Amino acid sequence: MLRALRKQRGLTQADLARQLGITRQAVTTLESRPETATFERLMKVWAVLGLEVSLRARAVPTDPTEW
Repeated sequence: MLRALRKQRGLTQADLARQLGITRQAVTTLESRPETATFERLMKVWAVLGLEVSLRARAVPTDPTEW
């Protein structure tokens, strides 16, 4: 998903790396294994890509079998 968003913004890996102050190889790792990134790093990536992230509580199912 990160790769697609980066490309959609017309950025190369080198462009994104430069804006984040990291290496191109680190961007490659972010794109291939985003689960290894810190939340702080992801927040910076999302900011550069112009994304807004919001958190909200889930609706609680009324039927216990839906848990």
